[in-house]
Amino acid sequence: MSEAALATGGAEAAAARRPLLTEDWLAALLGLLVFAMALAGLTGPDLLGWVVTTSLWTDPAGALAPVNKAYAWLGGAGALLATWAALLVVLGAGVAALGGHAGRFALAFTLVFALAYGAWFLGSNAHVAAVTPAEFARFGIGWSLRLTNEGGFILALAAGLVIANVFPRLAAWLQEAIRPELFIKIAIVILGGFLAVTVAGRLNFASAILLRGVAAIIEAYLIYWAVVYYVARRWFGFTREYAVPLASGISICGVAAAIATGGAIRARPMVPVLVSSLVVVFAVVEVLILPFLAQAFLSHEPLVAAAWMGLAVKTDGAAVAAGGITEALLLARNAAEGVRYEPGWILGTTAAVKIFIDVFIGVWAFILAYIWTNHINKVPGERARPIEIWQRFPKFILGFLLTFAIGLALAFGLDPALKPRLAASIAEANTFRVLFFILTFFSIGVLSDFRKLWAAGIGRLAAVYVVCLFGFVIWVGLLISWLFFGGVTPPLAA
Repeated sequence: MSEAALATGGAEAAAARRPLLTEDWLAALLGLLVFAMALAGLTGPDLLGWVVTTSLWTDPAGALAPVNKAYAWLGGAGALLATWAALLVVLGAGVAALGGHAGRFALAFTLVFALAYGAWFLGSNAHVAAVTPAEFARFGIGWSLRLTNEGGFILALAAGLVIANVFPRLAAWLQEAIRPELFIKIAIVILGGFLAVTVAGRLNFASAILLRGVAAIIEAYLIYWAVVYYVARRWFGFTREYAVPLASGISICGVAAAIATGGAIRARPMVPVLVSSLVVVFAVVEVLILPFLAQAFLSHEPLVAAAWMGLAVKTDGAAVAAGGITEALLLARNAAEGVRYEPGWILGTTAAVKIFIDVFIGVWAFILAYIWTNHINKVPGERARPIEIWQRFPKFILGFLLTFAIGLALAFGLDPALKPRLAASIAEANTFRVLFFILTFFSIGVLSDFRKLWAAGIGRLAAVYVVCLFGFVIWVGLLISWLFFGGVTPPLAA
């Protein structure tokens, strides 16, 4: 074959692999697809009820099931296979649109899904995840690691770490399906609708509690973020590329915020991955410590303790879990003293505070994109054009904002008779969000070769995390919680 023919063939092959979409746009489209299929259940057939879900278990035979009982005929194994097949087809097409190799992705993703979901399954064992006295009684167990379902994320991360550091050839073979940024971006888009419906529900919960929850925005974005950024830059000498995702991960809402703001400043993908691995580990540490500190010192200020969990614990699942543990501990402590509070208010306050923080991820990403375009990376003597802000803005955040807006409009505008169906539909979409989080943490583990991480500075990143989290984030959060919730107590039980 002539050199010209070879060159032509090479050009055609390169063109065939040329991306049709960016990862941001693909994440937005796939997240919106899940959201749209969920909403179809409002007036038509349930299109997502077959997705697999795992409940707390001691007998593995009954742990898996379709999320909607209308699909019970599938059984747990059938729902698991259907979920794998659906993700394989949709993500495989997406990877092909990104210019990847769909065949290699299919083979690698099958093993990735099996290992990641297997870790989640083990993490749902009652001896790992049970936290409340009611769960202990229901399963007849005397002990548990009390990791909640977040333990499944930890096990998925740990499984990935073992592969990265013990089986490097397997890690290399899996690379086509190891796409943590794509997975987490899809999850964030789906998260928008879940947050909207949750916010709408909390408006009926107590307007005074919600107004106090706005304090979380001021604290997380104006106090935490600035101080963590300063510490990372001045005390530890990190570049802006590292300091921004680190400040976002510690101060806002962990993995989602680190990746969204990392994209806004065009940080290398490795940077938010490093931060994300730290976030999930420290969140579990907080879940194991803070509720018991609240029981010891804040038993007579239950809503201060509740807000503290929302402000201090940096992932959604861990924050809500911490709120649930805190509620169980404080209700029992006060009941023993003859004070019986109405259940739900402590956990609801934690969730409300966390939601207010999460809602502004997109706003903060846009602000950082504007600052970096016009003040950090601008060309001397030239003014940044608005188009540059658009180019830098993480496009998947548009999907997040759109699902949030639609979800909020439906939550307030739907016929009351349809609102239970809306909640159920969004819950099914949220099951996919959990799946993408599982894949994210497994993928982060597979990318985390300790030798490379150490060379990239993860030891110093962890030092920043420890200094900031235990040096001031937890304690400033406690102070803010006291200022806004001190003296406010839940209503007494009838």
